[in-house]
Amino acid sequence: MAVDGDGTVGGGDSQPPVTTAAATTEMAIARLSRFPNMEHISDNYDDLKLEFTSSVLRSLEKYLPPAMLTANREAKAKFMSDILRKYISREECSKANWRKNYWQRIKSNYQPLCRELYNFDPELFLLPSFRKAISDNTEESFRRIISEPFPGVFVFQMFQPDFFQKLIVEVDNFGKWAHEKKFQIRRPYHMSKYGVVLDDFGLDIMLKKLMEDFIYPICKVFFPEECGTMFDSHHGFIIENGEDRDAPLDHHFDDSEITLNVCVRKQFEGGEISFIGTRCVKHMRTNIKPEEVFHYCHTPGQAILHRGRHRHGPRATTNSCSRANMILCCRNSLFREMETYEKEFPEWCGQCAHEKKEKESQSLAAKRKEMIRIEGGGKER
Repeated sequence: MAVDGDGTVGGGDSQPPVTTAAATTEMAIARLSRFPNMEHISDNYDDLKLEFTSSVLRSLEKYLPPAMLTANREAKAKFMSDILRKYISREECSKANWRKNYWQRIKSNYQPLCRELYNFDPELFLLPSFRKAISDNTEESFRRIISEPFPGVFVFQMFQPDFFQKLIVEVDNFGKWAHEKKFQIRRPYHMSKYGVVLDDFGLDIMLKKLMEDFIYPICKVFFPEECGTMFDSHHGFIIENGEDRDAPLDHHFDDSEITLNVCVRKQFEGGEISFIGTRCVKHMRTNIKPEEVFHYCHTPGQAILHRGRHRHGPRATTNSCSRANMILCCRNSLFREMETYEKEFPEWCGQCAHEKKEKESQSLAAKRKEMIRIEGGGKER
């Protein structure tokens, strides 16, 4: 018995298997296109019993080769699932199935209170000045409504007051429903007992629209490296901190390329946000430098936009400060892939920039020393 070059059991001296035309066609299209077909409208796979969620398949469908785009849903779902299995472990598939069943239970039983949020209308919920700036889509128009109190930290107003009222009512309603039904809901992070993941009860559509149509244009100007040509996923949630709510997190990085942090409500003074330096993966544990520390008083209605790698955390100036914030983590998988190959990020990583300056200073000092040596040698002659 012989083993073929691909590791499969072969037939020794027997002739190689004949490849049919159909098999050749299948092999030729068993890969995704390099660029998405943005004009293609993806199918909905919610009603099919699949191991991957409909949202994943809908996103991936735009990358199907032209020959597969016109196939029926079942054929496309099988094609994409076969590809995904090559890269996603069984454990990850199991988690995806759990999330799908979890979302389906909520969708089937939870009755939204403020349906306007789910059919997000920018004219109802966004300020005219903000919409105008996005429509003009220039750095000058953004600078008119956005301040930058510290490098890489952008502050602006974007929502109408009515948006916050309806969001709070909806979040409270979802929490009440979960309590009455004894339904255990996901929390934004493992230590949270009061936070709510907005994506889980239908507000993912609203957040996706916010990210793609309103946050991305700003990021393209101020954070071009991190946002690239598009954000391809997000994570949105509400956190509540205070005496009878979750304790504030210590200083941390976000699992995002760019984070939108909106103060939904705050009681009493205090509760500043501290920013303490931007770091790439390589330098995440390096020390803080005094010039990197910045404290900002986050007031209700204000939005703060910053890098996920900008270390930050609450700085409580009073013990009685209570606040609720909406967090939208915007992600770009291409940037994350790029980070595995790039060695330095001096444009935004504080430590990379520091090391670059050190190298330049050392190089300059070495050149000066060499010039002095050469000049000294010439005088001796």
